[in-house]
Amino acid sequence: MITPATAGQTRARRSRLIGVLALLLTWLLPTSARAESCSAPTWPLWQTFAEHFVQPDGRVLDASTPQKHSSSEGQSYAMFFALVANDRAAFDKLWRWSQDNLAQGDIKNNLPGWFWGLDEQGAWRLLDSNSASDADLWFAYALLEAGRLWQRDDYTQAARQLLHNIATQEVADLPGLGKMLMPGKVGFIKPNLDKPDHWQLNPSYLPIPLLRRFAEIDRQGPWAEIANNTATLIKAVSYKGFVADWVSYRSTGSKSGEFIVDPVKGELGSYDAIRTYLWAGVMPKRDSLRKPLLDSLDGMRRATAADGVPPEKVQVLSGEYSGAGPFGFSAALLPYFKALGNTALQQQQALRVEQLMAQSLTPEAVKLAQPPYYFFVLSLFSLGYMDNRYHFLDHGKLQPMWEKQCQRAVTP
Repeated sequence: MITPATAGQTRARRSRLIGVLALLLTWLLPTSARAESCSAPTWPLWQTFAEHFVQPDGRVLDASTPQKHSSSEGQSYAMFFALVANDRAAFDKLWRWSQDNLAQGDIKNNLPGWFWGLDEQGAWRLLDSNSASDADLWFAYALLEAGRLWQRDDYTQAARQLLHNIATQEVADLPGLGKMLMPGKVGFIKPNLDKPDHWQLNPSYLPIPLLRRFAEIDRQGPWAEIANNTATLIKAVSYKGFVADWVSYRSTGSKSGEFIVDPVKGELGSYDAIRTYLWAGVMPKRDSLRKPLLDSLDGMRRATAADGVPPEKVQVLSGEYSGAGPFGFSAALLPYFKALGNTALQQQQALRVEQLMAQSLTPEAVKLAQPPYYFFVLSLFSLGYMDNRYHFLDHGKLQPMWEKQCQRAVTP
């Protein structure tokens, strides 16, 4: 006689058996099929970003300018976010659009141009073909890790080609310092007569976890040296615990030089520099450069604690600051505060981000204007990290949340 209790036990055993069989079937599938079976937990913030900024063809639209422009930065950032979200279709569209429109369809011979949009005659085209090296690093990193995690050799080969082009076109050898990444392929090395003696640099273009990863897979490249020189740069120019958007390096001899305030951009630290604190915050704990960088950048902690909001503008030589930074600044500082162990500032700024971001997404606000692109990309980097949707391993490998939930071992 089958009682309700034994019937329930039978159903439970059957359910467990089905689960075991499903798991065995998964492991009997070819590796590529198992990869396709991996699913990602939904990332609502990525879905919000894609809804408001990513066009159906894979173009990231920043509608805040007359050109309704797209940039290599926006495309590369979005590819990283799509990888963290395990959104393969979006990643592929973003990369195809970037190749076709920013690199003239030829990534082997062309670094992506940085600025695409509507010209004065009403035509959509590449408006500035100069490269932006920070975007190039993020393109290469996203492709490299997508190739590894999704087993796509075409992505891996594209990443290696980009790294070769970055190393040969965007890296300079500075006297007394060594190899350093220029902000782009032209316009940042200033000659005195026939010799370069002044190099313009951007500290926020140099996330050390990315450089660590490149150094691991391209041991003959300049990446480890650039990582060390990035820390040297930031420690040298972090006056009063703040860093400027732009700095310069000046030759003082054939084998010597010094960091100086940039003669064109000045000592302002603001919308570019905020990323420097973010990149320091997401570094792995065991990276030997992490603590020295955090110690060098302590001014932002002090300013935010004093005023309750991060400053919008800082004069780095005097340490004077003004204005209330937008919610993107608060978002960018969350990993930095976490790394410092400052829970109070972390919670305070997280609440500010939540409130102001929600305001920017109300139907009334969206009807008036596209949500603020830059503040959202800063928020995806930071909130994705804070929510454990991704982190960087010691040698720069990306570990997204979904990788742990896949029912296969990901080959290094």
